[in-house]
Amino acid sequence: MERSSRIRVRVLKYDGTKHRTWAARVAKQTDSLLILDAVFDEEIEHDLIGTIACGTVSTEYYWLDRWYNVFRFSDPSGTLNSFYCNVNMPPSFDGNVLQYVDLDIDVLVRPDFSYQVLDLEDFEVNARTYDYSPEVQENAHAALGELVELIETRSFPFDE
Repeated sequence: MERSSRIRVRVLKYDGTKHRTWAARVAKQTDSLLILDAVFDEEIEHDLIGTIACGTVSTEYYWLDRWYNVFRFSDPSGTLNSFYCNVNMPPSFDGNVLQYVDLDIDVLVRPDFSYQVLDLEDFEVNARTYDYSPEVQENAHAALGELVELIETRSFPFDE
């Protein structure tokens, strides 16, 4: 894929309803890994990580065969603000739209690589509400375990 191709990222809930969408640029694609760059064009108030300032750079790591993605938030100079990880169903990518189903569990990783698992209660509630299959629930918990291992061992993309 040509570097800097503009695409849309579309996040869905398990029932198929649109959760959020944004524009990004493809920075790199190799095998199952797709790395995107995006810039926040407005200030966002996030209830768990605080204010995400306009101009914050988001480097986004998606694996088309994994049940999670990782966002690296930095200021325009490249200084790390945090990582934010989402547990999700493996995304699809048609060259124009990257789409995935968010499964609620998140992990916030601070610049010192301490981390906090978020929204486990939301996952449990939505597993009942949307009737997540046993396979989806098992894959989500396995993905969380894999993310925690990557963070604790400072493996890619946490290897700075």
